[in-house]
Amino acid sequence: MAVADWDDARGHMLLDPTVVNLNTGSGGPLPRCAFERVTGYRAHLAREPMDFLLREVPALLWEARERLAGFVGGDPHRLVLTANVTGAVNLVASSLDLTAPGEILMTDHEYTPMRWCLERMAQRRGLEVRTFPLPALPADAGEVVDAAVAAMTHRTRLLFFSHVVSSTGLVLPARELCAEARRRGIVTLVDGAHAPAFLDLDLDGTGCDYYAGSGHKWLLAPTGVGFLHVAPGRAEGLEPLQVSWAHEPPRGSGPPDERDRFGSTPRLRRYECEGTRDICPWLATPESIDFQAGLGYDRIRARRRELVEHARERLTGWRGLTPATPESPALSGAMVAFRLPGGSRAGDLHQALWERFRIETAVADRPDGALLRISLNFYNTEAEIDQLAKAMGETKELIGG
Repeated sequence: MAVADWDDARGHMLLDPTVVNLNTGSGGPLPRCAFERVTGYRAHLAREPMDFLLREVPALLWEARERLAGFVGGDPHRLVLTANVTGAVNLVASSLDLTAPGEILMTDHEYTPMRWCLERMAQRRGLEVRTFPLPALPADAGEVVDAAVAAMTHRTRLLFFSHVVSSTGLVLPARELCAEARRRGIVTLVDGAHAPAFLDLDLDGTGCDYYAGSGHKWLLAPTGVGFLHVAPGRAEGLEPLQVSWAHEPPRGSGPPDERDRFGSTPRLRRYECEGTRDICPWLATPESIDFQAGLGYDRIRARRRELVEHARERLTGWRGLTPATPESPALSGAMVAFRLPGGSRAGDLHQALWERFRIETAVADRPDGALLRISLNFYNTEAEIDQLAKAMGETKELIGG
């Protein structure tokens, strides 16, 4: 697509014209059509709640489940809708009964709340949590797999990893990691917060036991869209975080994994039913899927790659900035991170970029050094990247080196 076409696509997004938004990795803005769809559902819910919940929701809910499952390469009968990845991971962590003594193994780049969640799980189950370091800039997927395999032992009960590493955008080889774990009898739980629409997913082909995903990032779905996809036979041990009306199926319900009159299955509904709540974001998910499909997912990923390459050219080497994300398309996508020189004041830089330049991006301290992470989507432009580079030049007192 020509630049003018991307300008037109940008016009279909709800974007603040005063902000340079380079942070889809934390939360994506909404297409106008998705906003209008979810707002329309909420208006119906507000006008006549019971008509909407009892008569409209079941068909809409099943359609959303089926469309999302098809989009991520999964099975709608094994796809639990949640508010976010956090809810999905907590659902698994609160239920999974692992043999103690033993350990939960994860990379050293996992998202902090998820690490805390599994640390609590380990404490309750009499397990230990152990991390292994990811290669700094792996040349290929084999380096990541080798690092993980070297860390696995006879004590490893669960392997937890991010499909796309939040801090750097590194794409981990999920299929290969899950295969190695499965050979050793290790359960796999994948944090796929960034993966839907960032990657072309095939969850059934990935071979993981549990896969948690979010829709409010690269899928550009409303806030409140998440899911847990479960491998065949892995749902039986899960217990809902809350007990509500679906705890016992109504009289006359069919088999636990067959579609029911509520837009779910008796088994899935146990996990999803949390009393009266707003599930309109779930119902609007097909609108977000269709919007980007209209632009072409392959075209979108190619455009992101162009923008990432421009960011690398503009920032690599500037005042000591070095890429922390591999260039290989197999190991990277729409996010590129740069390591800031020692002595950089990450928090102050993040604040200055926003307050002085209205640039929204991610800057964070890590044990191995501060990182600047840029998330680039089709609605971004080369000019916005140039604005960031200029702003970095004007905040040089906050950057070490």
